[in-house]
Amino acid sequence: MRLPRQLPRFSAAEMLFSAKCFAAAMLAMTVASWAGLPRPFWALMTTYIVANPLAGAVRSKAVFRLLGTLLGCAATLLLVPALVDAPELLTLALALWVALCLFVSLLDRTPRSYLFMLAGYSAALIGFPSVGAPLGVFDTASARVQEIAIGIVCGTLVHSLVWPVSMAPTLIGLMDRTLADAGAWLRGMVQAAPNAAAGRQAARRKLAGDISQLRVMATHVPFDTSHLKWTASAVRALQHEVAALTPFASAVDDRLQALRDADGRLPADVERTVGEVLARLPDSGRTAPGSVPTPLPDTALAQLHTAARSLGETAPPADAWTLALRTGLAVRLEALIDAWAACVQLRQQIDAGLAGRPAPLPATNGRAAPAARDVLHRDVGMAAWSALAAALAICLCSAFWIFTGWPGGSAMAMMAAVFCSFFAGMDDPAPSIYAFLKVLLLSLPLAALYVLVLMPLVVDLPTLALVCAPAFLVLGVYLGRPATFMKAMALLLSGVIGTLSLHDTGQADFASFVNAMIGQVLGVAAAAVVTALVRSVSADWGARRIQRMTWRELGRLPRQADDAQARLHAARVLDRIGLLAPRIAQAGGTVDGVNADDALVDLRIGTDLHALRRHAALLPGRLGPDILAQVARLFREHPAGLTTGQAAQDRPALARRIDEGLQALLPSGTSPPGPDLAADAADGRRELLAALVGLRRNLYPTRPWPAAPSTLQEVPA
Repeated sequence: MRLPRQLPRFSAAEMLFSAKCFAAAMLAMTVASWAGLPRPFWALMTTYIVANPLAGAVRSKAVFRLLGTLLGCAATLLLVPALVDAPELLTLALALWVALCLFVSLLDRTPRSYLFMLAGYSAALIGFPSVGAPLGVFDTASARVQEIAIGIVCGTLVHSLVWPVSMAPTLIGLMDRTLADAGAWLRGMVQAAPNAAAGRQAARRKLAGDISQLRVMATHVPFDTSHLKWTASAVRALQHEVAALTPFASAVDDRLQALRDADGRLPADVERTVGEVLARLPDSGRTAPGSVPTPLPDTALAQLHTAARSLGETAPPADAWTLALRTGLAVRLEALIDAWAACVQLRQQIDAGLAGRPAPLPATNGRAAPAARDVLHRDVGMAAWSALAAALAICLCSAFWIFTGWPGGSAMAMMAAVFCSFFAGMDDPAPSIYAFLKVLLLSLPLAALYVLVLMPLVVDLPTLALVCAPAFLVLGVYLGRPATFMKAMALLLSGVIGTLSLHDTGQADFASFVNAMIGQVLGVAAAAVVTALVRSVSADWGARRIQRMTWRELGRLPRQADDAQARLHAARVLDRIGLLAPRIAQAGGTVDGVNADDALVDLRIGTDLHALRRHAALLPGRLGPDILAQVARLFREHPAGLTTGQAAQDRPALARRIDEGLQALLPSGTSPPGPDLAADAADGRRELLAALVGLRRNLYPTRPWPAAPSTLQEVPA
């Protein structure tokens, strides 16, 4: 056996986290034992379950766990007494309850989902052991709630009062990284170097992941121990503004590429103007350590708007399509300026809140920041399949338990409920469950040492602390590391503390220990097998499914009368881009018909459809509604395995209608539009022209402009 060359190195923060976990565990054990509760190790285990290096995450998880436990206990008290004489019906009822709670939890991808998941498997943890003694189910449920509540309170107090670690540095760092990734994308847009495109692509993907991570982390903000909790509204608004910025930035990037493709290089005035604008925006948000980002003054923003608008109002270009591209670029660049300014202003607002000077949120163009549950991707079908797999695994384990009369069968059903729930958010949970099972098997000798040898010798709490300290302190360090969290949890929570929680540690014998451990192992194995057979899907299948959901949503978007739904579409597509990237990487780097950059095309199309629907009346006759209807039909019938551009090639009629709309809006002779229109009408026409340019570029990127466009009468404003 090869020995490690050097001992593992633990940081001071990791050792402090482990020490706080252990102190909270011993405090909970002391209080639960003093209260005379039957299984005080449940209180000890709870302190480790809610533990997190960030105090705010501990407090939010504690609240969700307590509410979930209460809900699960209430379900147990309703189901077990009523159905105890019919074990088959009781098994089915508990399985359906776990499935229902798991289904609801999977539809909410924020930390709040823990509440519903826990409500499901808490009923299984309390209900199945009570089948043999139904008259004591109330006492069991009451004791379990008290034990868990004690663990929650002790864990929350220790992590909140003893050197609490605020999530402010982590969250602020993530926000600054998000703005930095957006700035890197903007700076790279006017670069024509061979590696510039790859750099912009990397920045885009990082930005999508940053936004999704920021939304999930922000759920803990109201529970933080610092002034950060007063900035929750500003953090949500910043997430929404960065999401709103992305389709505008993507459209500017695409229009610049179209102008490059037309002439082989960017026109000199476009390169100069756009370069200056895109350089000043990221500079306004750049922060040195400890500094506050400085928003651009109103005069500077007005200058940037004037420069952007001039792109579509300069000397006549050579052809109408170039004029359309320049006008579309100008419109999207102006929107990008406003969105970036709002982001920097909100970032400054968050710094003011951290300093204890919260102020009303700045105006954000009328856009209210939506809740994370409204913009995060939800897959109802996969949630239903996960719930079905959990119910089936529980029923199979319970059937084996009922038919054999095996004393350890309750542990088997409980573990099936826990592990089918815990890993349900993955495309293929089976490998992770098998890995957890492997570590659980490795922990059996340590669990046997504690249950059968050490615990019967414990006579008081100081002795208990002395016995537990070696394993708990060492494994607690690894519990605080993301890379080793799962293995440490399997060793400590399932292997050691979980086993202690299932036994009367003062009177445990070898037979009961073996029965319980076999039940645990078989329950985890059953969860893995049933999940692999019923629920597991490949990464490429999951990626294609996410892509199809975006297409279906685009098919509905032209018919939606609610503008808020159209604005939420951008944030939802960005979240899906963040979900696509790891699946594509897991599938080997490519998935037929799916590309993270194709999702950006769909993102831009959603923005264009929203603008087209608002200004469709400016087009002649039924041209606007006809284009919307044909685009909706395209995405409703989108063939799998094709990109959006490939799918549109079979619909030349849609391309002709878009060209007719462009020709109706473009001035005759390709001269710049004059100032004779009212400001609102002129802005509406420019927005509509930019939307049609976007649809043409996104659906028909290689289609040439008609050589002899039909002469259509210009529609008066």
